[in-house]
Amino acid sequence: MRFESPLALLLLLALPALYYYSRHRGSQAALRFSSTETAARFGASLRVRCQKLLPALRYLALFLLIIALARPQKGQERVRDVGQGIAIEMVLDRSRSMSEEMAFDGQIMNRLEVVKRVFNEFVTGSGGKLDGRPNDLIGLVVFAGFADTIAPLTLGHDALVSLVEKVEMPEVKSEDGTAIGDALALAAARLKTAEEEQLKVNARLGKSYEIKSKIIILLTDGINNRGTQTPEDAAKLAKEWGIKIYCIGIGSDPALEQGQSPFGAFILPGDRNLNDETLKKIAGMTGGIYQRADSAESLRAVYDEIGRLETSEVESLRYLDYNERFLPFALSALFLLVAELVLRNTWLRRHP
Repeated sequence: MRFESPLALLLLLALPALYYYSRHRGSQAALRFSSTETAARFGASLRVRCQKLLPALRYLALFLLIIALARPQKGQERVRDVGQGIAIEMVLDRSRSMSEEMAFDGQIMNRLEVVKRVFNEFVTGSGGKLDGRPNDLIGLVVFAGFADTIAPLTLGHDALVSLVEKVEMPEVKSEDGTAIGDALALAAARLKTAEEEQLKVNARLGKSYEIKSKIIILLTDGINNRGTQTPEDAAKLAKEWGIKIYCIGIGSDPALEQGQSPFGAFILPGDRNLNDETLKKIAGMTGGIYQRADSAESLRAVYDEIGRLETSEVESLRYLDYNERFLPFALSALFLLVAELVLRNTWLRRHP
């Protein structure tokens, strides 16, 4: 338990003074009697004795109101104070060729689903081989026939993971294709302005986050066949702006496709569309690496290798309390004040 406004607790010091004043202030009886000795012999009734509780209700209500003003808070949340990290643009292929089969921890699912799940492990940590990237700004660009920015560079990785879950393959054939060059150019442009945008964020939020380096991680299973930019042209831009490109070729060689027949499911060799040479070239031009991944485990291994090449350190950890607990105190105080007011004007009313 902590208080957001502890100075409000100083008002508690005023309660004893208020009590002393109320007890010793001058008062004069409304009716004068020559003697109250006879009346005193009868003793006090229950109602008269309970009248002494009215001040206690009021002072208890004031006590609770002061506690509420101090804003008690409870519950801890671990927060990382990040001072430096890597800006990472994930460039994800969502073309229809990503519907081909791929292994994920003993299950068979389409490539896009496997890529999304392992990407989440890379960002948030899997509790195993991948530790997560909590210090890094990560954004997401997806592409099929066109390239789109799904998430800007952000440290809010929970929101990023949520957005990745919604990525789907194109439903319309005209949107299908593999615009690798356009997607790389878009991601490089986002990273080029990342430092300027981060300086604005630092100024607005009073932070001092510094971008240590900028990289693109491209995941694709196809050959560039749409868009206006070639992968080589995009790689030149990235090199000029000091951005490394890490390329991951998704799928086995040859690819496998699952079919259905009256006798059950069967596996067939699929088309081989991945252009290893181009991906090796654009990675080499910018100082990155190229790796193939034909299963979730091999994809994790590639991410792990990239993670070891692009390291960032945790600056510090701190703990913040966010959950407000003033409402029960405020409601209790209100209840006591209402009870005191009702009793004072009904059963415990004094005459005169």
